Amino acid sequence: MLAYLVRRIFIGIVLLLALSLMTFFLFFASPVDVTRFACGKNCTPEKRATTEKALGYDKPVLEQWTDFLKGIVVGRDYPDDPELQAAAPDVVTHCAAPCFGYSQVNAQTVNQLIKEAAPVSVSLALMAVFIWVLLGVLFGLLAAVTKGSLIDRGIVGLTLVVYAFPTFFVAIFLLKYVAIKWQWLPFPQYETIAEGGIGGWLTNLILPATTLALFYLAGYVRITRAFVLESLSEDYIRTATAKGLAPRKVLFKHALRAALTPLVTMIGLDFASLLGGAIITETVFSYHGLGALAVRANVSYDLPVLIGLLLLAGAFVILANIVVDVLYAYIDPRVRLD
Repeated sequence: MLAYLVRRIFIGIVLLLALSLMTFFLFFASPVDVTRFACGKNCTPEKRATTEKALGYDKPVLEQWTDFLKGIVVGRDYPDDPELQAAAPDVVTHCAAPCFGYSQVNAQTVNQLIKEAAPVSVSLALMAVFIWVLLGVLFGLLAAVTKGSLIDRGIVGLTLVVYAFPTFFVAIFLLKYVAIKWQWLPFPQYETIAEGGIGGWLTNLILPATTLALFYLAGYVRITRAFVLESLSEDYIRTATAKGLAPRKVLFKHALRAALTPLVTMIGLDFASLLGGAIITETVFSYHGLGALAVRANVSYDLPVLIGLLLLAGAFVILANIVVDVLYAYIDPRVRLD
């Protein structure tokens, strides 16, 4: 197990290095003048030259990439040029490791921007995953045990109808009717646990998390139903039934456990993608998470923020894959990690 983990972590690091190198060449080797966007609208030639040196954009792309990697490991100071640091030591900003860069547009390190936005996206992702996994498994299980009945067809059909609606439509509908017109829930405004307590934190997450959960719910219902039905047709299920085990025990301990293996893969990847930010949902509900940060960075062409978010999302996906592979061995005893 330990050797497997070390090998997977090593492969994950190599993938992140390749992703970062490709990202740097796509952004900084393109014909677009990145310094002009970082400098701003009222950019004089002198200010442009200073900005280019301060951010290290005057260096070759490969050297910029190696400086970025050094910042990830040991941190980095901005302005990046030693002469500018010596001329104005009071304006030097230190970016602690792992440093994802400095946003000239926001006059902040990318680490600070991510630190402010990450709790929103993490909270939203956790709540959404809890809702869609709980309902998806329960409804999928109910559809499987009532195969061919009106309940089965109704569950599958209803989830597909909900899935057909765009995310922004569901978000606007819930916001307009549930929060504003009917006032079943307060208008959602993100609050930390320290500000509003656990109750306030959960209440403000219900509508945006439900929006995301409805989008993923149909897939989990269908996958759970399909794999539970497949498991119920296996020989070991018939053997367990013939031995006199209770139907509930056969269903939950044997059939459902085998069906959880593909679900774990889906949960891990979907959760990792949400950690990178739910752009549409966060925008509709005015939640300033990683998705909203990515939108603002894209509009202002803030490359350091975009690169930092891209690498962070890649790290989430790689980590999720490693965790999912390890969980396989505990969920399904037939899986062995060598």
